[in-house]
Amino acid sequence: MITPGSYHTLTIQEFQSEQVLLNEGIAILKREVPREKKAGDTLEVFVYHDSKNNLMATTTKPKAVVGELATLKVIDMTPAGAFLDWGLPKDLFLPRSFHEDDLQVGDYCLVKLLLDEASGKVLCKETLEGELNNEVLTVIEKEVVNLIVYKDTPLGYQCIINGKHLGLLHYNEVFKDLFVGDKVTGFIKKIKEDHKIDVMIGKPGHTRVEDEASVILNKLAAQNGFLPFHDKSPADTIYKEFGMSKKTFKMTIGNLYREKKIKLEPEGIRLIS
Repeated sequence: MITPGSYHTLTIQEFQSEQVLLNEGIAILKREVPREKKAGDTLEVFVYHDSKNNLMATTTKPKAVVGELATLKVIDMTPAGAFLDWGLPKDLFLPRSFHEDDLQVGDYCLVKLLLDEASGKVLCKETLEGELNNEVLTVIEKEVVNLIVYKDTPLGYQCIINGKHLGLLHYNEVFKDLFVGDKVTGFIKKIKEDHKIDVMIGKPGHTRVEDEASVILNKLAAQNGFLPFHDKSPADTIYKEFGMSKKTFKMTIGNLYREKKIKLEPEGIRLIS
């Protein structure tokens, strides 16, 4: 069965003047079919409803498929809802009942794509709480995870973990600007008794320090073996230069010093040849 909002491998049945007919009665614009293709060949396509509500195939890749989260731009607003750009000729519909905030043309919003059972069409929703829960967790502490920034809260950024759970990234552990919809790699810092989760950006423990050591050593090599940074340098300056927190920076240069790879000088750190 051909379902819209996903990829399918279909067989070319017939070449027409402007379209190519695929099996299951699905058509694709002729200009999208590679010239070397002929009847009987297969073609991987994405299926969606066109402006006439007909199922249509395309070789253009959308920004997301059914079941995925994506940050999409609002193209138009109507009393019924918003239309979002998902990379295809027919914009994606966000019904008014699935809005979470007041939207305007030009805004970006984080949504999940779904297949509407009543109409059989691809829609999206901005209200995601029902799609996420921490009742049965599929992650453990120190596990590296994918994070999507979901909301600003008084304590920090609420993040979606692996598309399944919610976690909190505390403001005092963030050293760069983040916006709703941003995707970052992080790890599970702590799972509390009530299944609330604290997360952090980056990698945990020694793995993280080892990665950051390479960053510092490479920068030292590129700057003739000396960098004017030390444990008294401002945290924002360290983050801007190295992309890490001051705590991680201090741990890393401490390890490099003990390994006799750098010297600590009053004005900075120097590479030991």
